[in-house]
Amino acid sequence: MRAATPTRLQSRLLDSAPSILLAFVVLATAAPLSAQVQVASVDLPAAVTLDAPTFYADVLPIIHENCASCHQPSGLNMGGNVAPFSLLTFEDASRRARMIASAVREGRMPPWSAADMHKGTFSNERILEDGEKATLIAWAEAGAPAGDPAVAPPVPEFLTAAVAMNGWTRGEPDLIIEFAEDFCLDDDLRDIYVDLPATITAEMLPEDRWIKSVEYRNGPAVHHIISAVGGLVPGAAPRVYDDGYSRVMRAGPREVMFNMHFNKEPGPGTAVCTNIQAGIIFKEPGEEISHVTGGNGLFIMPILIPAGASSYSASREYTFEEDVELLSFMPHMHLRGKAALYEITYPDGKHETLLHVPNYAFNWQHTYKFAEPPKIPAGSVLRFTLWWDNSEDNPNNPYPTVDVKWGRPTHAEMSQGYMNFRKMEKTAYVVGDGNFPAPRERRRGGDR
Repeated sequence: MRAATPTRLQSRLLDSAPSILLAFVVLATAAPLSAQVQVASVDLPAAVTLDAPTFYADVLPIIHENCASCHQPSGLNMGGNVAPFSLLTFEDASRRARMIASAVREGRMPPWSAADMHKGTFSNERILEDGEKATLIAWAEAGAPAGDPAVAPPVPEFLTAAVAMNGWTRGEPDLIIEFAEDFCLDDDLRDIYVDLPATITAEMLPEDRWIKSVEYRNGPAVHHIISAVGGLVPGAAPRVYDDGYSRVMRAGPREVMFNMHFNKEPGPGTAVCTNIQAGIIFKEPGEEISHVTGGNGLFIMPILIPAGASSYSASREYTFEEDVELLSFMPHMHLRGKAALYEITYPDGKHETLLHVPNYAFNWQHTYKFAEPPKIPAGSVLRFTLWWDNSEDNPNNPYPTVDVKWGRPTHAEMSQGYMNFRKMEKTAYVVGDGNFPAPRERRRGGDR
């Protein structure tokens, strides 16, 4: 998400604008996209400053590039939630101009937790450039002027595509998996983990297929999901396999178990029934699959975080037995999670930090995808370290006076460092030729 060359106004504002972030996220509006993308005719506020940034010329391009994937009616379903409002029209954005400026100043958004040293390292980073930050702040401070609708940028294709595809951002799925019945949570229920089965019949999937993407659309109270189909955590975008990469989805009839974590506020009238939809798109015949991906959970077990400890840490090491290219990392903790670090020592003794997350956020659990996958030779040792804040100074800590062990409920803690890589040895699979790797022994997946 790189800005174009800064405008004259952006350049003038750079020195005074704080270096921080923007975006917002968490539930969905339902107005049709046709209404959201219409040019609104609205009187300019009296406080408009001459030569200030305007919505159509300066702000809307930033929203399209950095905010619209969530802040639109058919936004990404990220851990069961999408943005609570749209920012696509002048009316939508102008009445939230002060909120936008506040989020920029305070660095709350866009949600991204990698250290500044990693700028440009990960392909899915959410970072505003300095000129973009300056423009958004100045626009709000100038009274949120509309400007000339004639200079508005065209509606991005991904916005219209989501509506055309019934809300699926990757396109209409080839296969949709859901539970036979909704799962219902009572008024007094706050937090529950439960394994729920979903059936794949032979009619739904008569033969093995190569997966291209997995996207979830969930009902309320879904916090995260673990399954053989693919997982979902708060803040996660759909899983997409690049050209040459894939994994196999086995044919029906069979049952797939979904490890579900539901979480809601308890109280009278809060009972809710919910479900999921896992939408899978398959690779097209003729595509070559040169790499079948692998990974490791990197669990740190056991853990016992002392009551009151403000920076308790634990580590583990992993030795690579063959040459690989690293594709992504995803650290996972719960409410006391504080920081994460992935370091590697190569066989020649060279040491490197691959990922530092100085401010871990439970509600935004990112998968960090390398833009240029680092090559890791056999014999390299990866050291994975996590930190937790179990003190009363942590506002998210539910019980700062008790020792905390590993556990599935949100009030317990976890200690995972998911890692995805590809082996350097190429495969020679072609989609549609009927050849697939042999099924692996079925394992019960760990929790996220």
